[in-house]
Amino acid sequence: MTTTASKELLNYIGGSWTRSKTRDYLDVHNPATAEVIARAPLSAKEEVDSAVKAALEAFGAWRMTPVTERVQPLFKLKALIEANLDELARTITLECGKTYKESLAEMQRGVENLEVACGMPTLIQGTNNEDIARGIDEHMFRQPLGVVAAITPFNFPGMIPLWFLPYAVAAGNCFLLKPSEKVPMTTQRLYGLAEEAGFPKGVLGLVNGGKDTVDAILDHPDVRAVSFVGSTPVAKYIYSRATKSGKRAQCQGGAKNPAVVLPDADMEMTTRILADSAFGCAGQRCLATSVAITVGDAREEFTERIVADARSRKVGFGLDEDVVMGPVISAESKARIEGLVEAGVQGGARVLVDGRGKEVDGFRDGYFVHPTVVDEVDPNSTFAHTEIFGPVLSMMHANTVEEAIELVNARAFGNQACLFTSSGAAARRFRYAVRAGNVGINLGVAAPMAFFPFSGWGESFFGDLHAQGRHGVEFYTETKVVVERWPKEWSRTF
Repeated sequence: MTTTASKELLNYIGGSWTRSKTRDYLDVHNPATAEVIARAPLSAKEEVDSAVKAALEAFGAWRMTPVTERVQPLFKLKALIEANLDELARTITLECGKTYKESLAEMQRGVENLEVACGMPTLIQGTNNEDIARGIDEHMFRQPLGVVAAITPFNFPGMIPLWFLPYAVAAGNCFLLKPSEKVPMTTQRLYGLAEEAGFPKGVLGLVNGGKDTVDAILDHPDVRAVSFVGSTPVAKYIYSRATKSGKRAQCQGGAKNPAVVLPDADMEMTTRILADSAFGCAGQRCLATSVAITVGDAREEFTERIVADARSRKVGFGLDEDVVMGPVISAESKARIEGLVEAGVQGGARVLVDGRGKEVDGFRDGYFVHPTVVDEVDPNSTFAHTEIFGPVLSMMHANTVEEAIELVNARAFGNQACLFTSSGAAARRFRYAVRAGNVGINLGVAAPMAFFPFSGWGESFFGDLHAQGRHGVEFYTETKVVVERWPKEWSRTF
């Protein structure tokens, strides 16, 4: 059991589900109905200490467990997640708001990371050189760090923990998770499945909480590394405080992702893809397209098409089959998004499709913002450089590809940039010149597969090694180089 009778969520420490000692709880709301569906504890520093202590006690034996054995619970966890996909997807929709299909897709991307991490026996291999000098050999080994932690966001409560957990534990670390207090129910179920998969006690820990819980993790001397995904201001804070304490840190921040549309693009395909990118998951993903830059003659046709698509999207409760876009996460997010649109209008932008102030039949208390398209956005305005994190697409226009690339690069964020074209030459010029870590050509969400790093740049990422793939392996291990010479008596026997 992972919740109490009063829907109070539990922590998972030392292989046991425990009720927090705190008296402070936050309500977890279904964003489509505003109904309270659970209560998340704001766990105290002492509970972080207990979780880290349990992880330290487990680390010695877990580190010595052969890597081929360490990945066995991951194989089992993959099978358990796939057997419980419906329940997990419904939980994500209930607490996060996205559609059921989006929730299923999220979990599938998480499973892909489990699959990659199951290859740790080869991913963790070191290197060796014999006779680097006469009778001297040199070896490089990868060894686990110890106790590592992740602080994850609300928008992908199932997938993003799986960016980190599989690589960390397969590499021999013990892993502590602090999920978003807005969406803690999915990770409760995920950890229930992990417990069933057979991880030894203490290898996995789960502590719910808010800022004080985060600070306790960042300041704890026995936590060696911290992973984070969230907004840029918080990413900067996490990175600064973690590294000040001597920890490794990988902190994914915010984004303002542009997509450039050339006149030779397939307009039907481009519109469909960019509409899904901008409005899918209610725009609440770090790879959502938030700015469309049309070049030359592309302006009129693309604008007409994207406006028609935005107006036709069915918005509502994510478990309803005909709904393609759900609510944003909270009343505060709804107010912030609508306020930013108004600020853009005051700055001279023109709203072509206004998704503010609309209700959904049967869900009048829900946190709904309908698809919104804003044209004539001043590239130098605050609105043009502020992450909205909602279903709002800003429109800008350029005369040439070079002008469009200048607009792409004139921003602090560098998470993603996309181009829509039929020209290979234009595509090569674009991918070479744009300052972004994830680049899409005729793609609206350039999400790397699990065996590639999720590669943000600029204000979108703080650190050196990204999540996923070999970057994940390198982040969760440290290298040890051994140079060895054996006595001459030994060498003479050959």
